[in-house]
Amino acid sequence: MAKQTGNPFLEFDLSKVLGDYKVPGLDVESILASQRKNIEAVTAANQLAIEGLQAVLRRQAEIVRSSVEEAGSYVNQVAAAGTPEEKAAKQAEIVKVAFEKALSNIKELAELVAKSNTEAADVLSKRVSESLDEVKAAIAKK
Repeated sequence: MAKQTGNPFLEFDLSKVLGDYKVPGLDVESILASQRKNIEAVTAANQLAIEGLQAVLRRQAEIVRSSVEEAGSYVNQVAAAGTPEEKAAKQAEIVKVAFEKALSNIKELAELVAKSNTEAADVLSKRVSESLDEVKAAIAKK
């Protein structure tokens, strides 16, 4: 009986379908086990990608919330400045700080995306390597 995972590819029992077909020299169970591992790796990589996307979206929401709060403070700082020259200087200072913070936030988000992509790619890379080892071992048996 197939394990209930929520993934229809993992729940489908191909061994039952292929069980009646015997091909000399073909180890159907090994092939099915390998394909099952491939699907599990893709599923794990997709899960990591989704979790990474969720982390990026959460961080973006935090950045927006923080930016809105800071914007109110900036308006008050400019309004509190005395002369028009002081207001202009304060605006320039605020724009510079906001620009530097935006660059920092962009870098942070890019690093989050890169980390997520690397984790997902590592899962797939590991599985490809394992799969090639399985093929090598199968060939060596013959």
